[in-house]
Amino acid sequence: MVLFEIKNLSFSYPNQSEKVLSNINLKIEQGDFVSVCGKSGCGKSTLIKHFKSSSAPYGKLEGNIFYKGKDINDVDDRTQAFEIGYVTQNPDNQIVTDKVWHEMAFGLENLGLDLQTMRIRISEMASYFGIQNWFEKNVSELSGGQKQILNLASVMAMHPEILILDEPTSQLDPIASTEFLHTLKRLNLEFGTTILIIEHRLEDVFPISDKILMMDKGEVIAYDTPKNIGEKLKDNDMFVTFPTPVQIYAKLGQVGECPLTIRDGRKWLDKYIEENNINVNETFLDVNQSNQESNNSKNVIEAKNVWFRYDKNGNDIVKGLNLEVKENEIFCILGGNGTGKSTTLSLLSSVNKPYRGKILIDGKDINKYKSNELFNGTLAMLPQNPQTLFVSDTVENDLLEMFSTMKISKAEKEEKLKQVIEETEISNLLKSHPYDLSGGEQQRVALAKILLLNPKIIFLDEPTKSLDGFYKNKLAKILNKMKQNGRTFLIVSHDVEFCAKNADTCAMFFNGNLVTKQKTREFFIGNNFYTTATNRMARHIFKNAVVIEDVIKLCEKN
Repeated sequence: MVLFEIKNLSFSYPNQSEKVLSNINLKIEQGDFVSVCGKSGCGKSTLIKHFKSSSAPYGKLEGNIFYKGKDINDVDDRTQAFEIGYVTQNPDNQIVTDKVWHEMAFGLENLGLDLQTMRIRISEMASYFGIQNWFEKNVSELSGGQKQILNLASVMAMHPEILILDEPTSQLDPIASTEFLHTLKRLNLEFGTTILIIEHRLEDVFPISDKILMMDKGEVIAYDTPKNIGEKLKDNDMFVTFPTPVQIYAKLGQVGECPLTIRDGRKWLDKYIEENNINVNETFLDVNQSNQESNNSKNVIEAKNVWFRYDKNGNDIVKGLNLEVKENEIFCILGGNGTGKSTTLSLLSSVNKPYRGKILIDGKDINKYKSNELFNGTLAMLPQNPQTLFVSDTVENDLLEMFSTMKISKAEKEEKLKQVIEETEISNLLKSHPYDLSGGEQQRVALAKILLLNPKIIFLDEPTKSLDGFYKNKLAKILNKMKQNGRTFLIVSHDVEFCAKNADTCAMFFNGNLVTKQKTREFFIGNNFYTTATNRMARHIFKNAVVIEDVIKLCEKN
């Protein structure tokens, strides 16, 4: 049975001549697990918002969307609320009450269900999703992963026919992300719930999908099974976002059947090595290799025995932290949700003050910086939510606002603006409202804003969370170019693959402190879960392999 059918759908936002969606034709069968992929700004979020009338954006719409054979605009709001579930990218944006059980009851109450039915549904969903242990908690006490599970459970209590999810794992750590996606697959298999999900983490979502919907510039460029998509789009820009086994398979000649999982990738690699008589005894890669130019660089960020808690009588969030980040270094901090990573950035940027310990920025005690001195050419921070930086009605005005306190000539302003716009590739977004942009576009605009401050040190909190692999590579090039020009980066990230490719040093944060700090390759070959897909796939043969290029290089060399 066809659940959704789209015919000749096109859409443009108000006052924009360029179409965000162009002539989309699509069928989604009941029970399908469909993953929507594509570059940031290609129209993914705009498309899925049209699947539910209450979330559809305002603008010029052409074509039709049918739900169970009926035009979506003719399906009443109550039916849509029950049968079409929607989970947003930011879990905090969807939560509206103070207690966990209140949140689970909220939607059911609004639809007028009787008390007995509500109790049955809530207890059933709480048990299924493992919520019973934190059922009475305040929502504010939950981790990002728990909030997203709560949102999912609250939607599933409605017994929807289809779940629509817009990058639901973007703010989750790798382990929580994998668990969340596996929960979605269980719902798909055990209840027959149709899943339509936008996801940039294709490593996890490719193997569990029935179909992949690939978009580019508002059009559908491919809609097929994961294996067929991997073979069709090997020359497309988006191929860099595909799972590691698919990329290695393609780069080594597409021999045999395309593997999608790490397990199948291991089997495929074993067979490839055997058939090509590759000498696996010579598997050396320089463990100490690093992009860092000098180990003798001065420290530009130092934390010495730093302790912090939000409430005077509360628990410590940061506990005896000692940290050193060197000049011209890309330093990445990884770790689970709620371990204190973002709090640490707030301390290092003077947003919060530790009750014990010392922090030095560029060799100077952070408490001795005068008002605004710290953020005037020394330090800048890109927060996890880029929307907090937007203050104007267009991207162009938002960028110009940064010059309001700078005493520079008009020509210098224009040159700075031109350079940053080119670096971050946002020229086509200048007339748009910042809130109308996709998550990835917002990240690039926010980065452009802080670059106008010309800081020596830049803090980035989850900078890749809404970026596809294509734009991650572009961001990496920008960061490495700025690093060569003397900038230092401290990055908090859940993106293992991005850190493995670009960091000089990686550290693991756990329970309020750093438990280890190592050169990037040493860090990843020593971990089991916090390591790359390449390492998990190839370490039984090439133990020091961390990125895809390592496996290709070793196979060709041997």
